[in-house]
Amino acid sequence: MDTQIVVAKDKLITDFKAVMADTEELLQATANQAGEKVTVARGRVQETLRSARAELDRAEAMVMDRTKAAARATDGYVHDNPWTIAGVCAGVGLLIGMLISRR
Repeated sequence: MDTQIVVAKDKLITDFKAVMADTEELLQATANQAGEKVTVARGRVQETLRSARAELDRAEAMVMDRTKAAARATDGYVHDNPWTIAGVCAGVGLLIGMLISRR
């Protein structure tokens, strides 16, 4: 997964959690407000917030499962092909060394 995508996803999750926390705080602050429209609106917001929190939890669990699966697959490949990995690492090291020595 691209690093920029991971950073963007993490920022989105952090921002979404902040919005949810602010919404919960707003609901608590308006708990004493009377009126049918306010009560209906608070109910809708609470239900939407509950649904959004559940969806975020599912998305985080799915990302964690995919990450673990990718790590297991990588580990399995490295264990099955140690010489290939050693060759690739040596080649990358040689390439980096050549690039550094050119300066």
